[in-house]
Amino acid sequence: KEQIVNEDPRIRRLQFRAWHRGIKEADLAVGGFFDRYHDQWSEEEIQWFERFMDEQDADIMAWAMGTLPLPGEWRGPMWDKFANLDFVEIGKK
Repeated sequence: KEQIVNEDPRIRRLQFRAWHRGIKEADLAVGGFFDRYHDQWSEEEIQWFERFMDEQDADIMAWAMGTLPLPGEWRGPMWDKFANLDFVEIGKK
C-alpha cells in the first residue's frame, strides 16, 4: 500500500477509514480505490466517498461482485470506476 501524505485532515481521515474497513478484501478494494483516485476528486465526489464509507463491507463487496443489485444512489461515474476493481493489488507474485 502506498503511503499518502496529505495535510488535509479530512483526506487523511478518509484514507484511514478506507484502509481500515474490517474485512481485508474491503480494505484492498476501498483503500485501493481511494489511493488511485482521491487526488482527482471534486468536492462532490469526496462527499460521495464519505457517504459510501458508511456502507457495510459485505454490501460493498456484494455490489462489486454483482451478487446484490447496486442501489440507485451509488450508480454513476464514481461507482463505474470502483466496480472495475483494476486498482486492487493482492501481494507480489
